Amino acid sequence: MLTMSRTPSVLWAVFALALIAPSLARANAAAVPPPSASSVEESYQLGTGDKVRIIVFGEEDLGGEFHIDGNGRISLPLVGEVKAAGETAAGLEQEIAAKLAEGYLQNPRVSVEISLYRPFYVIGEVNKPGEYPYVNDMSALNAIALAGGYSPRAQEDVIYIRRNGSAKEEKVPADQMTRIWPGDVVRIPISFFWMVMSVAGPLTGAAAAAVYAAP
Repeated sequence: MLTMSRTPSVLWAVFALALIAPSLARANAAAVPPPSASSVEESYQLGTGDKVRIIVFGEEDLGGEFHIDGNGRISLPLVGEVKAAGETAAGLEQEIAAKLAEGYLQNPRVSVEISLYRPFYVIGEVNKPGEYPYVNDMSALNAIALAGGYSPRAQEDVIYIRRNGSAKEEKVPADQMTRIWPGDVVRIPISFFWMVMSVAGPLTGAAAAAVYAAP
């Protein structure tokens, strides 16, 4: 005849793992230093959905604000289409200046500023997953707050980020120091306790049914 003597042991093991999991996660997250704001800004790659303000010094008619289209390009006076996606602001300045120097202007000076960033995304264990407009100095905590806060099943000390359309996720601390950038996909994971319970729950229920059904 089956007994229920093992059930408390299983539950205690689950609770013990749930208690130590956050400490282990914090230790792993601390080993991954967040990128500095200055380094990311300098290396930020433009993409579809961004809007840039272009100034050609001494030539007001050649500047203005331009959206990067679905093909990753902007259309400028005189020079026509210029590839912007994948370029930094400094790289786009050089690209435009080079095209203007091809028979249009002598020693053109160009400035490119990002006037509107593409949105970022929050998925996983938040109350309102979805797409959100980017705001300067966005942190992990700001992003989670915009998405309605954590769900009851969320792990609250780490998040996973896919940057610049990368297929690889980075595991980083869920704190004010972790920066979120345009185009990022931020995933809030389920806590270890709820992950275990989602697997163990049905098994425990089946085991209990077997116990009560036994003669």
